[in-house]
Amino acid sequence: MKIKANGIHIEVEDTAEINPQDTEAYTRPAVLLIMGLGMQLVAWPPQMIEALVDAGYRVIRMDNRDIGLSQHFDQLGKPNIILAGIKYKLGLRVRPPYTLEDMAQDALGVLDTLGVGQAHVVGVSMGGMVAQRVAIAAPQRVLSLTSIMSSSGARGLPQASPQVTRVLLKRPASNAPEAVVDHYVRLFKAIGSPGYPVPEADMRERILRGVERNFHPVGTLRQMLAIVADSSRAAQLSKITSPTLVLHGRADPLVPFANGEDTAVRIPGARLVGFDGMGHDLPPEPVAMMLDVLIPHLQAADPPALYRATKAAA
Repeated sequence: MKIKANGIHIEVEDTAEINPQDTEAYTRPAVLLIMGLGMQLVAWPPQMIEALVDAGYRVIRMDNRDIGLSQHFDQLGKPNIILAGIKYKLGLRVRPPYTLEDMAQDALGVLDTLGVGQAHVVGVSMGGMVAQRVAIAAPQRVLSLTSIMSSSGARGLPQASPQVTRVLLKRPASNAPEAVVDHYVRLFKAIGSPGYPVPEADMRERILRGVERNFHPVGTLRQMLAIVADSSRAAQLSKITSPTLVLHGRADPLVPFANGEDTAVRIPGARLVGFDGMGHDLPPEPVAMMLDVLIPHLQAADPPALYRATKAAA
């Protein structure tokens, strides 16, 4: 469903909306899921959503701005990523069309529009960076923070190999669905989990569903520029007061494991859990292992049942 949040149109999927007659669904603790660079809300594995619902949570997913069915910002132009990368390496200021802080305000706006006062915030990759920004900006709104295969953005951390970077920066041969799917198959094979390879047929089917829903590569470039420009977040992570879980694949070729280690060190009291054989994707086996850690983390930070009942009555 489309909602107005932070002054723009955001596409949202809310498990409480599946059965509006189930009024209890609206009173369950909410989990806000924020996806990564260029990825749509449909990229969250159904396995994860179902497990969270079965554990008693209201699950809210969103298309980030400029991607999927949320509002696009083509009027802001196509950024020069190569030039931005050079400026970053030289320590010069990068000026993005919008910032990760803007995207964090989008997420908070979604909670506002849906009438959710507090939520567990879970982000993957770029979504983990946005989730960190949410926890910095509005600590009173964040029951817990979970940052998955993400980074603090600090300078000097290990980056993707040149081979992976080349694949990431390549474009499909054309906008034809088959060419786009071929491109993303190459990308996901390059960054995927070596210990848990996804069958190519399954990968193609999942990618095609996303491409048919929406394909907006220039939005991905603007999001990428927002990541590059977010140079102050690392120093601000010490302000986070929400219980924090950092999950990261030890075989991540895009955002190496040291990035997760650094994130956990910078957030007071954060717990880091690494997964052998996991890369920069969400195959069923690592998802199951993450859920074994994630759900107890959420439960430990849930508001008391009496508090939830009082809020529901209000």
